[in-house]
Formats: sequence, C-alpha cells, structure tokens
Amino acid sequence: MKQLLLDALRDPVAPIAFVDTYEVALARPDSFYQERAERSGEGSTGAQQFIAEAPDGTWAGMTTVLIEEAGTKDWAGYPVERRQGHVVGVFVRPEHRGNGLIEALLDAGTGWAWQQRTERVRLLVHEDNARAQGAYRKAGFVPSGVVVSFSKDEASNENELEFVLER
Repeated sequence: MKQLLLDALRDPVAPIAFVDTYEVALARPDSFYQERAERSGEGSTGAQQFIAEAPDGTWAGMTTVLIEEAGTKDWAGYPVERRQGHVVGVFVRPEHRGNGLIEALLDAGTGWAWQQRTERVRLLVHEDNARAQGAYRKAGFVPSGVVVSFSKDEASNENELEFVLER
C-alpha cells in the first residue's frame, strides 16, 4: 500500500490530486501504513480501501471510501448533512488507465457505501483535473455545484469540485 501511494504521489497530477506530498509520505514509518490498512480493511464500517490487482500480481490501482455521518464535519470543516460515502485517494497506474479499472474501483467503493446505508457517495476533484473529472463522469458521478476552497500552504488557494452519485 505504501509503495502504491508513493507511486501515486509521483504522478504528474499529484500536486492537484492529493493533499499529501511524496516527501511527507516517504518519511512516515511503515507502522503508519500498516495501521491505516487495518483501519480500512475488510470488515471495517468507517472506511474501506479497495485495491485492484493486475494480471501480473502487482497492485494497479486503489481508492478508499470513508463514511461521513450526518451532523459531523468533513475533513475541510464543512458540515455533513446526511450519511454519505466519501471517495478519496483514487489512483490508477498509467499503464492501466483507460481499460475500465477506475470504474471497477469506483463500483466496488460505491457498492460498499450503499451496503453501509449511505444516502449518496461524493468525491472532490481539483477544478483543473480534467482527466479525473472525465473518469468520474463516466462512472456516473455528476457535479453537485459545491466548490470547496482550501489552501495546501500559505501561498496557494485551491478549488475542489464536489461530484456526487445519488442512490
């Protein structure tokens, strides 16, 4: 899992697709990734991680779905109005893009979210990440009109667009 994330953070769009940086992720101890995998592994009800395996046995892609409870606040401090899934950490290795793998990962993630009795599933995508927006639209997600602004550092202000899939 750590290697797949490090590879994702080396992708050319990583600065707009991930909050983490390669340097921060590399510096974390292996125990961080082991605990993260345990918290989002099979049987978890608060988060579930999905890994796609290539025919050669390598991990080709990943995503995680978090459950956000109504009445709480999300990662950016915005109120959560209903029980929903939140797709994060989507990555497919370049050599596996365009073959339906991202749709399979999203289908698995949304299927799990529906089993958790969520009312909808959402994700946030950078306003400049047209490739990801196209993939999410192809998987059935549509823009909700919500724009989330945040700063990764003092020098930048980023806009993320919310895409949703309603039950």
